[in-house]
Amino acid sequence: MRPVYDTWDLSYKSIFGAVRQFNTCRFTIRLHKDILLDVQPVLILFRTGFKERFIPMTIVSEEDDCFAYSCDFTARYSDVHYYYFSYTSGGVRYYIKKISAHEGAVGDGGLFQLTVYDKDYSTPDFLKGGVMYQIFPDRFCRSGKLHDNIPEGRILRDDWGGTPLYRPDENGHVWNNDYFGGDLAGIQSKLGYLHDLGVTCIYLNPIFESHENHRYNTADYRNVDPLLGTNDDFEELCKEAEKLGISVILDGVFSHTGADSVYFNKFGRYPSLGAYQSKDSKYYEWYSFIDYPDVYESWWGIDTLPNVNENNESYTRFICGDDGVLQYWLSKGAAGFRLDVADELPDLFLNNLRKSVKSYSPDKIVIGEVWEDASNKESYGVKRRYLLGDQLDSVMNYPFREAIINYVKGGSNDDFINSIMTILENYPQPTIDVLMNFVSTHDIERAINRLGGDDCNGQSKDWMAERYLTPEQYLYGKNLLKAAMALQFFLPGVPSIYYGDEAGLQGYKDPFNRRCYPWGHEDRELIDYVSELSRVRKSIPNLKNGRTYFILTNSALSDDRVIGFSRQGDDVDYIFFVNRSNETVSLSGISRNLFLFSDFEPAYGDFSDDTVTVKPYGYTIIKAKFAAFFKK
Repeated sequence: MRPVYDTWDLSYKSIFGAVRQFNTCRFTIRLHKDILLDVQPVLILFRTGFKERFIPMTIVSEEDDCFAYSCDFTARYSDVHYYYFSYTSGGVRYYIKKISAHEGAVGDGGLFQLTVYDKDYSTPDFLKGGVMYQIFPDRFCRSGKLHDNIPEGRILRDDWGGTPLYRPDENGHVWNNDYFGGDLAGIQSKLGYLHDLGVTCIYLNPIFESHENHRYNTADYRNVDPLLGTNDDFEELCKEAEKLGISVILDGVFSHTGADSVYFNKFGRYPSLGAYQSKDSKYYEWYSFIDYPDVYESWWGIDTLPNVNENNESYTRFICGDDGVLQYWLSKGAAGFRLDVADELPDLFLNNLRKSVKSYSPDKIVIGEVWEDASNKESYGVKRRYLLGDQLDSVMNYPFREAIINYVKGGSNDDFINSIMTILENYPQPTIDVLMNFVSTHDIERAINRLGGDDCNGQSKDWMAERYLTPEQYLYGKNLLKAAMALQFFLPGVPSIYYGDEAGLQGYKDPFNRRCYPWGHEDRELIDYVSELSRVRKSIPNLKNGRTYFILTNSALSDDRVIGFSRQGDDVDYIFFVNRSNETVSLSGISRNLFLFSDFEPAYGDFSDDTVTVKPYGYTIIKAKFAAFFKK
C-alpha cells in the first residue's frame, strides 16, 4: 500500500523541496477506499504569526486500493510555511502529519515545512560546480618577504610547523599572539599548486589588521594586517588568482570588533579617539556600555571582543554604505564575503549588507556561518530569513558535515539519507547550488582526527596539543577521509577543502586545527586523490546543479557498506556509489534493480556485466538515462 503522503515523491508534491514565489505546487494525499468521508479533505497551511489557510482538496483519481485527493497552492509570500492535512469521517476529525523525514500518516506527528523563496532570488554562477579552498592566512605559506610597521606585542616564530601557543597567562588569558608568518605573498606563490588541485575559489579567514593570530578581533576594517602584507598585496593576489580562474572570498566579522582597535581603543594603541576613551568619540554609539567605560556588552562575555550595535546608523553606513568597508574590498578584487556568526547579525543589517554587496555587483556572493538548518533557524527569539532571497546566498553546511562524518564512521544509510534530503528539501535550489560543503574548518577538529583518532570531546588542551595519530590510526582516518571527501565532492553544493586536509595535516580543536601547512612533508597520495576528485567533478556538468536521488534504498542492491545516489541532468544522469568499508563491494543486476534508469554506461571505476564494483573507501560512477516521466 502506498503511503498517505510523501514529500519526496513528485506524485504527492509536484515540486520537490522549496518553491519559488508565485509558482504553483500540487499537493496530493492518498486515502484508503474504506475511509468514508463526511466532506472532502483539506490542506491546512500557515506562516508563523499568521492565520491558517484551509484549501479544499478534490478527488483526482482512483487507484488500486485508494483515492487520490489534490489541491493547488500558489505561494504569494516568501517565507517558511508549515502545513498538514485533515479530513472528517463518521463525525471524527483526523489529521495527516509528518511521522518521518518525508512521510505523513494519520495520527500524531509534526508539521511539514514548505520554504517559499523570493521570485527574483538567484545566486552567483562563479562558484557553482567549483571547488573552494579555505586558508587560515598565518599558517598556509610564508613568502619570506619583509613587512613594515609590525605592531608591538607579537611573538614572531621561526619554527614553521611548531605547536601553536595555547596556555593562559597568570591572569588566565590566552593572547593568541604567536605568529608563524604566513602572508598574502605566500598564498600567491602557491596559486599554481591550488590550480593543480582543482581549486576555483579561495576563502580567506580574516585578513584585516587585528592583534590576535585568528584576526577575528578586527582592529582596522580598512587595512590588511601588516604581517600579511598590504592592501595592494591583496589586490595583486586577486588579479593573479583570476588569471588561473580562482576567485577570493573574504571573512567579514561584523558583530564585534577588537577592544584593541581604532574604534574601541581600550589600550591606547591608536592616535584616534576610541569609544572606550571618550563618550565624544565618533565610535561611541557603536557599542553598548553598562558601566562606562569598563563594563560593556561583549561577544560571549569575552572583554577583548566588544559587541557593536549593527543597526546603528553610523556603523551600518561605515560597513554597508557607498564605498563602505564592503564595497571597498570588492573594489580591490574580493568575490564576496563569508559572514562570521551570521545568527548574531540582525535581519535589518543583513538586508543592508546584501543590498550593498549586490548593488556593487550581483555576481558577488554572501555566505553565512550558520551551524544548524538555516531555513528554519531561530536565534534570540527571532525566526531568521537567511535563505528567502533578501539576505544570504549560501551558508556553511554543517548539517552535511555531520551527516558525512557520522555515516563513514558507521552510521546508518537511512540516517545519512534523511539528513541530506532534509536540507535539500528545506533549502531553495539557488542556495543548494552554492552550499559550502566541508568536513573540516578552523572551528572544529580536522576530519582525519575525528575519523581515525581518539574522541577529543571533554579533553584538555594539554591532551590535544601534542597528540598525533598512530600510523594505524592515520591510515584508517585517511581511508575514511577519502570516502568522506568523495561524498563532499559529489553531493549538491560546493566542496570546501580546509587547507592541509588534502596533505594529511592533523589537529584536534582550536588552535591545533590551525597548524602550519606541512610543505615538504605532504601526503602526496592524498593530494593526488583530491586532485582526482576535482577533475572528476569538473568533468560532470550535473554536479553544478543537478537534482539528487538516493537509489539503493528498498532494493535488492541495498548494502550498508555503500551509499548510492544520482545527480540528474537534462540528457543523462550520473549515478555515484561510495564505499565506506575496507572491502570491495560488487552490486549486480544494476539494470534490473535500478529500473528507473536505462542505457547504463561506465563513467569512472569498474562497471561491467551489469555489475558495479566499488573498491574499499572508493567510488564508482556510471551514466544512465532517467525515466522521462519522473523529470519535472
